[in-house]
Amino acid sequence: MYEALYRKWRPLSFDDVISQPHITKTLKNQIISGRTAHAYLFTGSRGTGKTTCARIFAKAVNCPQCSGGNPCLECSICHDADSFALSDIIETDAASNNGVNDIRDLRDGAVYTPERCKYKIYIIDEVHMLSASAFNALLKIMEEPPEYVKFILATTEIHKVPATIVSRCQRFDFRRIKPEDIAARLLYVAQHEDFNLDEKAAALIARLSDGGMRDALSLLDLCASYSPEIGLETVSSAAGIAGRDSLFEIMEAVAGGNAGDALSVADRLYSMSKDMQRLCSELTDQFRNVMLIKAAPENKNMLACMPDEIARLTEIAEKISLPDVLSKLTVLQDCSERMGKALSKRVELEMCLIKLCSVQSSQKSIDNLPEHDKIKQAERAPIQKQTESAPIPNQPVQAAPEANKKPSAADFRPLIQWSGILDELTKICPSLGATLIDSAAYASDSILLIDAKNRFFLKLYKQDNNASYLKQAIESVMGKTYSIRARCSAAAKEENKAQELIEKAKNSGIETAVE
Repeated sequence: MYEALYRKWRPLSFDDVISQPHITKTLKNQIISGRTAHAYLFTGSRGTGKTTCARIFAKAVNCPQCSGGNPCLECSICHDADSFALSDIIETDAASNNGVNDIRDLRDGAVYTPERCKYKIYIIDEVHMLSASAFNALLKIMEEPPEYVKFILATTEIHKVPATIVSRCQRFDFRRIKPEDIAARLLYVAQHEDFNLDEKAAALIARLSDGGMRDALSLLDLCASYSPEIGLETVSSAAGIAGRDSLFEIMEAVAGGNAGDALSVADRLYSMSKDMQRLCSELTDQFRNVMLIKAAPENKNMLACMPDEIARLTEIAEKISLPDVLSKLTVLQDCSERMGKALSKRVELEMCLIKLCSVQSSQKSIDNLPEHDKIKQAERAPIQKQTESAPIPNQPVQAAPEANKKPSAADFRPLIQWSGILDELTKICPSLGATLIDSAAYASDSILLIDAKNRFFLKLYKQDNNASYLKQAIESVMGKTYSIRARCSAAAKEENKAQELIEKAKNSGIETAVE
C-alpha cells in the first residue's frame, strides 16, 4: 500500500527535525539530565513539527536505550510507538474530542500506572478547540498529576488556550521552517524516491508551502504524480498557480495602467483552469516584494521570490511609487477577502485588475491633465480650512514683495514634485506617508497647500516630530522651505453632509439637537 511522503518521511528522532534547533536541543538536554517537566505546550503554524516532536519526546523519555536525548529506534518500545501500538502513549485530537466527557475519560485513565513504559504520555493535538468545561476538567489533572503522567499539548492558536493552562506548561514556540531548509529536505527526499527534482522547482515548492514541511511534501507528492521529472512547469501545473512569466506580465500591465493586457493574461490563465483566488494571492506576494524593494532596498533577504526574479521585480518597482504600491496591496487584500463568498471568482479578480490599473497617485493624475484643467482644479481647492488646518509650528516664511497680500486660489499651482516628496517622506516616516496616499499638493511662492484624503493625517501630523519629517522631505526635494497649510477634504465633505441633514430635518419640522 502506497504511503504518502509526509508520513513516510516524518522525522523519527530530534536530529531529523529541521529549523527548530532551539527546541530540539532543549528537549534533548532535559531528557539527558532527567529533568523533564510534567506538561509541555507546543505552539506554531501548521507543518512546523509540533506533533512530530511530541511523538519523539514520548519515545525518548520511555526508551530504555536512549542515547544523547534521542530514542534508539531499535527497541520494542520505539517500534511499537512508531506503529501507534504502544498503549502508554495516548494521542487524542481535540478537534473531534473536545467535550468535558472526553477529558473526564482521560482523567480517569490517568490514575492507572503505565503498562510497559516509565511514563504515560498524553498528546492532545489542536488543544485550543476544547470547550470551556473541558479545559476546566483538564486543569484539575494538570494541577496535581501522578508522577508517571506527562502532558504534551499542541496548538496552532495559542491565544485561544486559557492562561491557567498555559501557566502550568513549559511553552515552546515553533518557527516557520526556512525555505532553504525545506528545499534541501525536498531534494534529499527526491534522491531516495523514484523521481528527479530540479533545484528551482524545490525552491518554488518551498516558497509555496509557507514555512510548513508537511505542505511541501504533500505538494511534492502531487508533482511526482504528474511527472517523474519535476521542474518549474510541473510545480505550476500541479499547484494550479500561474507561470512566473504570466504573473510578471500582469504586474507589468498593472504598473503601466494597461487594464486590457492584464485582463487578457487573466483570461488565458482562467482558460487553463488556474485558480483565480490563488492568482490573487500570488499577486499579493509579489507586490509585497515590490513594496519591500521600494521601502528597504538593502534587505533583499526579506523578499519571498527566486533570486533570478529580483531584477525583474526591481524594474517594476521603478515604475511605481511607494504610495501606489500600498494602494494596490490594499485592493488585492480586499479582493482576497471577498473571493471567499463571491459568486464568480473570475469576475471578482477582473474587477480587481481594473482597479489596480486605475490606482495611481493623485499627483500623477493631475500631471496628466491639460494646463487649463490643472488651474481649474487648483482654484477649487480652498486656501485653508480654519477648523481643519495644521500649520507647522515656528515654520519660517520667506519674505515676498507683497508679503501682506493674502494669496488667492488662482495663485496656487499643482506641485508636480509631490509624488517625489511622498516617496522621500515614506522613507523617513512610513506611517505619515501612508496617510497621504491619494493626496494632492499645490504651491504658491512660499506657501504649500496639502489636500489630504485621509482624516488621520491631521492627527498624526501634530504628533511627535512628524511635522519636521514632512518639512525635511519637502526641503530634500524642492531645495527650499515652505509654510505648510493642510486640509482634509474627506472630513469637509462629511461635515457638509451632516449640515445638509440638519437643514433637511429643520425644514421638515423634525426637532434637532445640535451641540
